[in-house]
Amino acid sequence: MKIILTGTGKKFNTDWIFRDLSFSFQDNSATAILGRNGSGKSTLLQVISGSLHPTTGSVRYYMEEQEIPVDDIFRHLSIVAPYQELIEEFTLQEMLRFHFSFKSMVKGYTLRSITDRVGFKDPGHKPIRVFSSGMKQRVKLILALLSEVSIVLLDEPTMNLDETGTRWYLDLIGEMAKDRIIVVCSNLQHQETAFCKEKLFIEDYKTAR
Repeated sequence: MKIILTGTGKKFNTDWIFRDLSFSFQDNSATAILGRNGSGKSTLLQVISGSLHPTTGSVRYYMEEQEIPVDDIFRHLSIVAPYQELIEEFTLQEMLRFHFSFKSMVKGYTLRSITDRVGFKDPGHKPIRVFSSGMKQRVKLILALLSEVSIVLLDEPTMNLDETGTRWYLDLIGEMAKDRIIVVCSNLQHQETAFCKEKLFIEDYKTAR
């Protein structure tokens, strides 16, 4: 899988969020998109995901040298973001069954083993709405990383996680990052992006080059 951005820019009204950005995301790579709060990291991630169209330039996706139409790229990716919502009336088991009716789970896992991997002592039949913010974040991450997809997009993945939760996230992504494109948006250059070999600083793309 490859994602190629060429001269890509996005503006809202007259304000450029980023512009003239050219970058290639490759299989088996992890890239950190870094910048301060409000710098445009989440907007860039949405452009990469195909949910926002660029104002200028292009975003193209390739699998085995065949181009994938942007309208089909959702089949190949998963995303975790602060604006993403869970179905809070569902229990954890119901949420897992619903999600994995649309996405295949990675080989070697079952619904029971995924429940165990989340790391809750006793999720039982409680609705997700009573979960803590950290527990909800774990559910989002487990759904994304245990889906059989080639691209995983993470926007501030350790939001609401304590130190134990952050270690859990790093262990999980260390296990699940192989042979994928991983993109992490963060204003931290440690912890949640420690494993990323590539760095993209969004504020380098505020003015045309």
